[in-house]
Amino acid sequence: MIFLKPSVFFELVEIKAKTASIFPFIMGTLYSYYHWHSINALDLILFFIAMFLFNMAVDINDNYWDYKNATGVESFRRDTNVIGVNHLNIHLIGWIDFSFTAIAAIIGLFIVSRTGWPLLFLGLFSFAVGFFYAGGPWPINRGPLGELFSGFTMGYVIYLIAIYINVVNNPIVILDAKFYGDALLSSLLTVFSISNLLLANNIADQKEDINLGRKTLVYYLGKANAIFILKSLYVLGYLALVCSVILGILPKMMLLTFLITPIVYKNAKAFSKNPIKKKTFPLIIKNLLLITLTETVAFILGVIFNF
Repeated sequence: MIFLKPSVFFELVEIKAKTASIFPFIMGTLYSYYHWHSINALDLILFFIAMFLFNMAVDINDNYWDYKNATGVESFRRDTNVIGVNHLNIHLIGWIDFSFTAIAAIIGLFIVSRTGWPLLFLGLFSFAVGFFYAGGPWPINRGPLGELFSGFTMGYVIYLIAIYINVVNNPIVILDAKFYGDALLSSLLTVFSISNLLLANNIADQKEDINLGRKTLVYYLGKANAIFILKSLYVLGYLALVCSVILGILPKMMLLTFLITPIVYKNAKAFSKNPIKKKTFPLIIKNLLLITLTETVAFILGVIFNF
């Protein structure tokens, strides 16, 4: 961006968290090729561009509204929020956010014209979650449903859209309840890992969130119960992976993902003992990267060896 230093721009769009959307996109593509050998290259590339732009727009939107809503908490604006820390022009940030969203929407509508109405509904859902996550009168990230919406939207909906775009014109593919259910089950490890990223963030920010008027899941359940849920979601995600392999939804190679479970367990345990934003929260980010990267590599091997 000509208006911002690259380092500031990357912080504004939270570039380090983009694996949460890129890997589900790749895995959705692998899923459609593994089952039906279907790839729709043009629309897939366009979707990736729209997805990446909108993902950045959502993170800009989050920072924008966090800054705007932090009235009376000047220390948060000054010392924590990227807009305040770097003395960014709030109106410029708003226009960048709008521009990215508008371009993503235009590309998305073009893909809808080529692939059908179901994609429109999935896209509208994603756009609604993206905006209302931090914007509007009742932002999702200020309540107890942030983990649900973030994990479901990024872990499942992006994955599902990638599958849909690749197979919608394949006459042997039936878009029935089983199609959507199989995609959901096979995505749950990713879904829960993304949900845990936000849950861990909220656990670490418990005191700050209370001062900012946020009543997240941690506020209602308490830190101890939230940590229990975090650990449980990892377990449930791996159980879903096993079930997907047993049912033939995912290739057996996906079981290689279990090789990193000692690291995932170690990181989750370290965070649980001492949930601090700057010290142990990066371990949960590392877990998300490890899990999604390993899933992707294992899926690629499954496609190559058809096993």
